[in-house]
Amino acid sequence: MKNAEALLDSRRLMNSRLPKFEMNDDDAAEGGCGVVGLACEIPVAGRHLFNSLEQMRNRGNGKGGGVAMVGLNHDQFGVSEEILTNDYLYAVAYLDESVRKDVEEQFINSTFDVDHIHDVPTLDNWQDLENLDVQPPSVVCYFIRPKPAAVEKFLSDGNLTESDFPNRKAMWDEMVFQNTHKLNVEYYAKEQRADAFVLSHGQNMIILKIVGYAEDVIRYYRLDEVTAHVWIGHHRYPTRGRVTHPGGAHPFGQGVDVALVHNGDFSNYVSVKDYLAQRGMEPLFFTDTEVAALGFDLHSRVYGYPMEYVIESLAPTGELDFIMLPDEKQEVYEAIQKTHIHGSPDGPWFFIIAKADGLTHQLIGITDTSMLRPQVFSYQRGEVGIAFCGSEKQVIDAVLESLSSEDKRFWRRCDEYWNARGGSYTDGGSFIFDINPDNKGGHELTITNKFDAIVDTHPEGNFNIEPAAMESGFDWPLEWAPNEIFPQIIATFPTFDWPAALGLLSEIGSYASQHSRQQAVDLLCLLLNRKYDTGALRTSRWLDYVEDAIMGILNHAGTTPCAYFSGQKSPGHLPKPQNPTQAIVVDARPYPIEGIDSLARELIALHKAGWRNFMVTHCKGHRFIGNGFGMETSDVRIDVFGSVGDYLGSGSDGMTIHMHGNAQDQVAQIHKCGTLVVHGDVGQCYGYGAKGGRLFVQGNAAGRPMINSVGSPKLVINGTALDYLAESFMAGDPLEGGGFVIVNGIQFEPNGEISDLDTPYPGGNLFSLSSGGAIYVRDPSNVLSPSQLNGGEFVDLTDADWDVIQPLLVENEEHYGIPLARLLTVEGEIRSPSEVYRKIIPLKNKALSVEDNWAGNH
Repeated sequence: MKNAEALLDSRRLMNSRLPKFEMNDDDAAEGGCGVVGLACEIPVAGRHLFNSLEQMRNRGNGKGGGVAMVGLNHDQFGVSEEILTNDYLYAVAYLDESVRKDVEEQFINSTFDVDHIHDVPTLDNWQDLENLDVQPPSVVCYFIRPKPAAVEKFLSDGNLTESDFPNRKAMWDEMVFQNTHKLNVEYYAKEQRADAFVLSHGQNMIILKIVGYAEDVIRYYRLDEVTAHVWIGHHRYPTRGRVTHPGGAHPFGQGVDVALVHNGDFSNYVSVKDYLAQRGMEPLFFTDTEVAALGFDLHSRVYGYPMEYVIESLAPTGELDFIMLPDEKQEVYEAIQKTHIHGSPDGPWFFIIAKADGLTHQLIGITDTSMLRPQVFSYQRGEVGIAFCGSEKQVIDAVLESLSSEDKRFWRRCDEYWNARGGSYTDGGSFIFDINPDNKGGHELTITNKFDAIVDTHPEGNFNIEPAAMESGFDWPLEWAPNEIFPQIIATFPTFDWPAALGLLSEIGSYASQHSRQQAVDLLCLLLNRKYDTGALRTSRWLDYVEDAIMGILNHAGTTPCAYFSGQKSPGHLPKPQNPTQAIVVDARPYPIEGIDSLARELIALHKAGWRNFMVTHCKGHRFIGNGFGMETSDVRIDVFGSVGDYLGSGSDGMTIHMHGNAQDQVAQIHKCGTLVVHGDVGQCYGYGAKGGRLFVQGNAAGRPMINSVGSPKLVINGTALDYLAESFMAGDPLEGGGFVIVNGIQFEPNGEISDLDTPYPGGNLFSLSSGGAIYVRDPSNVLSPSQLNGGEFVDLTDADWDVIQPLLVENEEHYGIPLARLLTVEGEIRSPSEVYRKIIPLKNKALSVEDNWAGNH
């Protein structure tokens, strides 16, 4: 903005003429929430978010749900493309429809030229939706342009001139912003009347929200067929107070052209509110998300900061990450922090923002620097590009499954999933998804990070499927074992095209029918889990077909059981095993994600009926799998397929669990003993409070793995952890049977080759405030420094240490095919363990944290 201070003065002047409002103790507080966002090169219909939001319903409590859409279809709103693009879509929610005439007279017709009015369609009877306790508001969309006379009055009333703004759009934006505030004061905040309020005020975007769940927003407002390039769906979980009104639900559209949601709560709400008040902004809905939306709008639209600086103002970089920045960035960031630190949200949060930026449709994900709320980013690049950010991987997969069931341009898994490290010096822990017009009349997806660096979303490999060949061309021996034939297959696989690859799966399926289902499934699991060169094929799409082949074999178990597998005829069916090693196949789809009739409870019932081996298929966010089996379950094995929910294997007392894919949060919480193997990445707090057992992760762990663990848990992470690994670890002496963590710091290249990460551990809080146990880090180049330790110290690796960790690394090789010899190889030569691995132990009586050191100098 050319004259931001003049604009803020005009807001102060406006507020001086309006009544004041203060937050009461009974105004709603935020809790944990659930969110999914997507940005796609083609318009996506609302129905594709149904299953995703339903599977995440546990993250809300029915007191607030909402959606935001950017990049709309003009026909669905009854306007031309020109009007949709150039007019403001001013969406007003009427809780009392009798005030509509007055609202239009005072705040619409007197101020704007109205090109079109669109009443958002609704269900005839809101009570048909059983989860709704309150009738949602009627929503009217006004397509408006400021009247010249009203613009003159706005400038005069605010002591402003046109020269205070860089262009007409900026002037109109502020006029719309202030008009919205006055409308909300009069019809929502004054005397807590809550008769009407503005949902959103931007171009080519809209927000809709209710007291209820987000999927009921789609149902009630008949959004099944309504399309947008960018969607956000949000479940709110307010924890106290005045929650039965839609104004407090997310998204918040206080910013012009913006919809913001967040998962979490601020510990410094009053500080942020006071910061905004100093700049002429008075919150009216008294939620954390409202002040976040106001802050984002202030920094991006009023101050005109580039996105990098906006993100820095909300999520200030600290500790080691600040030190790792170039000097010129440190100087700018320090100035931003000194100016805006009181307006920076503190506490656990994760922001997702939908933004209309001219012809660009934008989705932004910003991670809290403490990473106290779950988040995952992903993309798929086929004929159509689509990108996601959300609370859970399984809700992303649910959208893709819905899309792929109707549109063969999509398939069910993304090309890449990742968790962001908040405030990271490498990418800022924030990502921006832009849907831009291309020169062919369509749109193109571009992903950048906080520093405006392009994220490569064009993986190699052909994704266009061709029919299976009659023969794959692979020379099958008369007899084979999965572990022996697998290396031969992957050695040949880079020469395969799609017909040959699908022919191979067909041949394995025939072998299952004619010889051994068990061998076929074991081989397919190796093809699903291991990392190898897929040659000319797109890896993510190939794995989709491999998992389909596994499901195809296991799905027959219910109707045609064999010595290896049996199945249920229906939910609640409890057959008896034919032999001690027979596995029961349980299709997760008919079962609720949690609760009395959940999949987790059914598995317990089957265990009581005598089953000890389980193949759990088609998971869609199902939680608590492997919980509640009781004591001494070392004879139990559970294999899990699909998109699992939280708390997998928590409280385990001896069982073995294999997760054939990525796992989510709180896996192996209070794990007592047994083995849990994740063939992929794992989410937040893996092994939280674990007391024992052997835990393995093929890839990376998100924040806070093994926090507060005691006893003798042992964990191998082959990739890395984002930060706060083994915080407050209390696991005795590893040389005397205590617990420890091994971090190998490796990654898999697209061709399946192993390479070293740039750093085995990127965070600044490694082994923080721990009093027992140890961490063994594969760090042959001594990349890690004592500054990353918070109450720990490096010591030499001894032969006794190697005797402790070598057996786990051998078992790690059995699970993932990661050769121990490769882990000991540095620059082409096998080194001694002490040259490759470094040991970290607790540093007694010296707990000054790196954070304290950093804070003392800033």
